[in-house]
Amino acid sequence: MQPSLGGLIVCAGVLLAGYLARGTLIVSLIASLAFGATAVASVPALGGSSPLIYTLFAAMLLTAVAGRRRIWRDLGTVFGSMRPLWVLGSLLVYAAVGAWLFPRLFAGLTSVFVQSKLRQGVIETVLEPVSANISQTGYFLLGGFTTIALCVLLLNEKRMVQVQRGFMLWCGLHAGMGLVDIFAKVTGAGDVLQPIRTANYAMLTNASEAGFFRIAGAYSEASAFGTASLACLAFTYTYWRKTGSRLARWLSVLLLVLLMLSTSSTAYAGLAILLVPVAYALSRSLLSGRLTTDELLILAGLAAMATAALAIELHSRGFFDPFLRLIEATVTNKAQSASGQERAYWNVKSLQAFSDTSGLGVGFGSSRASSWAIAVLSQLGLIGALTMATLVAVMVRGMGTLRGWIDGETEAVVASVRASTLASIVVGSLVNGSADPGMIFFIGLAVVMAARTHARRNRRATVRSTAATALGRLVPAA
Repeated sequence: MQPSLGGLIVCAGVLLAGYLARGTLIVSLIASLAFGATAVASVPALGGSSPLIYTLFAAMLLTAVAGRRRIWRDLGTVFGSMRPLWVLGSLLVYAAVGAWLFPRLFAGLTSVFVQSKLRQGVIETVLEPVSANISQTGYFLLGGFTTIALCVLLLNEKRMVQVQRGFMLWCGLHAGMGLVDIFAKVTGAGDVLQPIRTANYAMLTNASEAGFFRIAGAYSEASAFGTASLACLAFTYTYWRKTGSRLARWLSVLLLVLLMLSTSSTAYAGLAILLVPVAYALSRSLLSGRLTTDELLILAGLAAMATAALAIELHSRGFFDPFLRLIEATVTNKAQSASGQERAYWNVKSLQAFSDTSGLGVGFGSSRASSWAIAVLSQLGLIGALTMATLVAVMVRGMGTLRGWIDGETEAVVASVRASTLASIVVGSLVNGSADPGMIFFIGLAVVMAARTHARRNRRATVRSTAATALGRLVPAA
């Protein structure tokens, strides 16, 4: 293992920020997600894999939870009150066993796409055990164990505020580094964030599209930055609508601007999908005549932008031509590009591998697709896909009918984290090549399950209190 000096310095800064936010473990873990190209070390034994800094904070969280005096009692409590954890545990075991067994059981039976040994691209080869079986499965197991550890910590309902601080810090750091990146490129300073890009990835940070600089922020490329911006935007927008927070409102505006400037076709497609429920909510409020001040502000902003765009076009014909060319390059013609066709072929081969293995899958990390859903089906097989779908259903349901049994601030945090998690799933289903849903998913899963547990306890306490009060009134009458 070769430690990264730049990564360790960033870790120290994030740890200090978490300490100042009075949530060292939880806040630091979430905030570290803003550094998508900063590795804590390089591991040559795993094909040059370079774990990002969030893995260090996740390991610290697991160590702290495992060292608790009442750890076994706490584990019994969370597994007894949060039934989806049994599903998650089963999936972790299945993924670990399948990562070792399936590449050997079906070796040579089908072909897959994997990262080249020199990490210079993706190549097609016959199915066989690869280093990614270890590294990607390790990331997946780390995420699952982090969910369990967070559930233990979030048994204390007061810690939910640390989740809110962590997500706000993550969004603020992400937006701040996006601004630094675009300012440096516009002024000709180049990639000023290069010192913190210590991961062994191909760094596409100085690229342009249709004459526009591609913003990468603290990530390795514009696409990764754009998809992270969408997840951050989902959190800040939902939190703003739920609480009226001014900080969340302005962060939402800034993140939307950065997302649009990222020139990421994936981010644009994900934004279009997520705008559907937003448009539905606005339309329903408009038709019912119950527009809130925030909704009026959104509609007024949209009307002002449309009017300004029309005025500019009438005054200066062709002003928006560069933007139209950008849309054509990133969205309209993306599917016909060599990259788009190549990624489509990855999905075809992944589905073929699923069929060739009789629905059992090729094992975690054995292949690469261009869609998270297809990667899950290809690597984990039908059993793993159904188990994963169960966990996704937990996220989709959210608080459900239990929403009224927790306080308003906690409900806002849970709804915002859930929105961010679902946004990451939507984007991952468009481009993610691994069956790992990512750390955001595992954090969101823990938050939702913990909040539902607190809500059920509050409901039971209220029912018992009401029953006791009613009984107390009946006894004197008797």
